[in-house]
Amino acid sequence: MSDVEIGRSKRARVAYSFDDVSLVPSRRTRDDELVSLNWKIDAYSFDHPIIAAPMDSVVSPTSAATFAANGGLAILNLEGVWTRYEDPTEVLNEIAALDPKAATAKLQKIYSQPIKPELIAARIQEMRKAGITVAGALSPQRTAQFAKQVVDAGVDIFVIRGTTVSAEHVGNGGEALNLKEFIYQLDVPVIVGGCATYGAALHLMRTGAAGVLVGFGGGAAHTTLDVLGIRVPMASALADVAAARRDYLDESGGRYVSVIADGSMGRSGDVSKAIALGADAVVVGSTFARATDAPGRGKHWGLEATHPLLPRGELVDLGTTGTLTEIISGPSHTADGTMNMVGALRRAMATCGYSDLKEFQRCEVVVTPN
Repeated sequence: MSDVEIGRSKRARVAYSFDDVSLVPSRRTRDDELVSLNWKIDAYSFDHPIIAAPMDSVVSPTSAATFAANGGLAILNLEGVWTRYEDPTEVLNEIAALDPKAATAKLQKIYSQPIKPELIAARIQEMRKAGITVAGALSPQRTAQFAKQVVDAGVDIFVIRGTTVSAEHVGNGGEALNLKEFIYQLDVPVIVGGCATYGAALHLMRTGAAGVLVGFGGGAAHTTLDVLGIRVPMASALADVAAARRDYLDESGGRYVSVIADGSMGRSGDVSKAIALGADAVVVGSTFARATDAPGRGKHWGLEATHPLLPRGELVDLGTTGTLTEIISGPSHTADGTMNMVGALRRAMATCGYSDLKEFQRCEVVVTPN
């Protein structure tokens, strides 16, 4: 990738976002029915690679079951209202009624309620009783504190998700979360991230993670760029991390780590681009937050918006477009890419002539001149 000179003392790489790239059809097309969207991580298989983000506006134990019924995976935020309140219904109603312009202080107060270990176990067991694959997310700062409760409760997939996650996180008092040691001791697959560079991704793959989340500083509810100045455009980030996956496959003698795009995918076309750029699966938040039966009912926020000292996100009012099932699997009633996410991915692959996700990663892309 070519560099540009910012000034005499600094050079920078050129990087591209999803808006900068487009897919190019091949010489053949296919019927939609001849396209497979199947995705597998460790021992768990899914009908499609679209994952619901671990955000309180998107995933509850109930909505996780809806995602499973539509062939996908949902990740529950184990630091959210579901593990802080016995019954968060009233809290969610309160958030839904907030004015986004004055919501930060109220969110900070709501999330000042401590996390209850017994509620972590209760929510995971509630999802297990529904007969679905149970995935739960903790931040690196909370992982060592609550990992035992999460694993003992029977989680199937453990997710460690933060703005940026390193192979070794140093916590308060000098305690270190060494991911390689931590993952080695677990009997469940671990997905870790975010990251956005070749080097960081390679280090995370070497910890034994089953999947690596790509992305930070993006998303409809993030203000990380404004607050911290951190953002890597997702098209370039995915291409870099896909290269790390390829090189780690050779280095490890054949161990494949899933690359999972996380953020900056507000439309179904962005999902198609993410797969074509090298992602095995994608994590989507804002699109699902628009569901009439999502916990946030059109309001959208992440844990970054609730930080007591330095919020790096905000409450946004996205409105609603349809039910979760309609947004996941259709039928769509709009032409703006916010409904029937699965159908759109299938049609994009069929139009470009590819039969499965791994083939689609070879799709030609072009950069649109500014």
